[in-house]
This record gives sequence, structure tokens and C-alpha cells, in this order.
Amino acid sequence: MFTGIIETIGRVVELKKEQDNLHLIIESDISNELKIDQSVAHNGVCLTVVALTDNTHTVTAIAETLNKTSIGKLQLGNLINLERCMQMNGRLDGHIVQGHVDQTAICTEVKEMAGSWKYTFTYDPTIGNITVEKGSICVNGISLTVVNSHENAFSVAIIPYTYEHTNMQELKKGDVVNLEFDIIGKYVARLLGKQLS
Repeated sequence: MFTGIIETIGRVVELKKEQDNLHLIIESDISNELKIDQSVAHNGVCLTVVALTDNTHTVTAIAETLNKTSIGKLQLGNLINLERCMQMNGRLDGHIVQGHVDQTAICTEVKEMAGSWKYTFTYDPTIGNITVEKGSICVNGISLTVVNSHENAFSVAIIPYTYEHTNMQELKKGDVVNLEFDIIGKYVARLLGKQLS
């Protein structure tokens, strides 16, 4: 389980294709603290550490992950948001995040405000996911608050700290991001759907 509070940014330094799998070698300032078999969220996708060097770690994305997330779109040099799993004695500063991406979305607008940034995203509503005004959403692993919630779109406001310490600084119109919708909202929607049918 994760919180959506990004611990650090890594950089993709190598990509290796092996059959349907993609091995990602990530350089970061926490790579030397990781252990083999440890779960780490990469742009919100929970992946297992399979190899280590002094300043890099390797994770493997299988076909299922590549088909349902934006991990397969990463290129050499891209920044990637990293978060180690939550410690049970820690504070839940963001919201409950599982590291299981529900679907991807497309960034349709990046607007610089006076001291902040507003990003707007559209997604396929037919899958059944929803956002609610002032609710939680996880975008590329970042716990954010929804503004301007619509049936197939929403916006988020980014403060300078988040902009500087996540890969939001690289995000531009047309880019694909990973979305994980609020787990509590998903359960409520499922239960209501069962009661109505």
C-alpha cells in the first residue's frame, strides 16, 4: 500500500525488451536503499525490484502492465515518480493508494497560474470510474485533489513543491498518465451499482 506522496524522482537510464516483458533500469537517490523483492510505485504502478547496483534498480513490467499503464511509453532520460510502500507506523499524508492503475488518461491542458499550475485530463468513462469534486485521485502515483470534475474529465492544481519534486514538470498536452481512482469511491460505486441492478 502507498500514500501517493512521492518520495523522489528517478530517471530511466536503460530499457531492455525481453519477449513481452520490459525491464526498466532506474537511477535514483533511493536505489541504494532498496532490496530485491521490494515493492516500489513507479508513476503509480506497483513494480517489484529484481536487480540492484550502487545507484540503480531494475523492475520488470509484464504485458498486462504495459497494456494497461503508460509504463511502456517511457523513454531513456524520462523522469519517473517513485514511492516506497507505506510503513505501518507512518502517517497517511496522501490517501490510500494500492499501486494498481485503473486506466490511463490524456493531458488536455497545462495552464500556468499565478504561482501554481492547473492540469486537465480526459479519460474513458465507459470503464465505470468516476471522480468527485474535492475527492482524491492518483495521477502517475501522485495523490492529488480533484477540481472541475466532469463525467470524463477533471483538473488538478499543482503547487510549486509538487511541480519541482515530481515529473509533473515534464508533463505536457497530449501526454498519457496513469490513473488510480479512490478505492473507497470504487467500493461505494460498486455497492450502489449492485443495489440498483
